[in-house]
Amino acid sequence: MFNIGPWELILILVVVLIVFGPGRLPEVARSLGKAVSEFRKASSSVQRVWDEVAREASQVKPQAPAAPSQAAQTGAEEGGEGGGAPGEKAS
Repeated sequence: MFNIGPWELILILVVVLIVFGPGRLPEVARSLGKAVSEFRKASSSVQRVWDEVAREASQVKPQAPAAPSQAAQTGAEEGGEGGGAPGEKAS
């Protein structure tokens, strides 16, 4: 995933040690571990829901197109495009 070599990792650790100090380093590492754990739980939950939706979608058969609505049929019978008031004939 990440192409981090040993020198890059050492540099990152030194920068973190300088920024947070040796006293807060365990607390920062614990918080980072909890955040990664929560992210993994959330992503696995999303993956599970996605798989369920995909499975349901593959099981549902496509339906035939619905018949035209009654309003569209009456508008065509009156000779207008439905732009006027009801009962009004187009000129």
